[in-house]
Amino acid sequence: MDYYEIWFDLKESSRDLDLGRAIDAYLGYLRSSGLIEGFRLSRRKLGFGPSDLGEFHLTIETRDMAQLDTAFQRAASRDSEVEPLHGAVYSMVKNARFGLYRDFPDPVRANK
Repeated sequence: MDYYEIWFDLKESSRDLDLGRAIDAYLGYLRSSGLIEGFRLSRRKLGFGPSDLGEFHLTIETRDMAQLDTAFQRAASRDSEVEPLHGAVYSMVKNARFGLYRDFPDPVRANK
């Protein structure tokens, strides 16, 4: 499993529930389309954690890089179905940081 990690802050902190609904709509759409396996949104608790990573953390799960690339291509298409969903999320965030992680050990390296 690959994990596309995104840490960010909200432009307007009062829109936290709007953010949750927008992420559910957008990533739920990608999941139901088979473009991602799952996702999870979390929020820093009691101010604990590195401040430069932002208050929110989003994990997007994919089977492999090919599935992630297909999801990126779908988002980049900006067609009338996906763009409003993506735009609703993207318009609310600032200070985004990105990372790509994988399960370890990799299935290809297991027992070697």
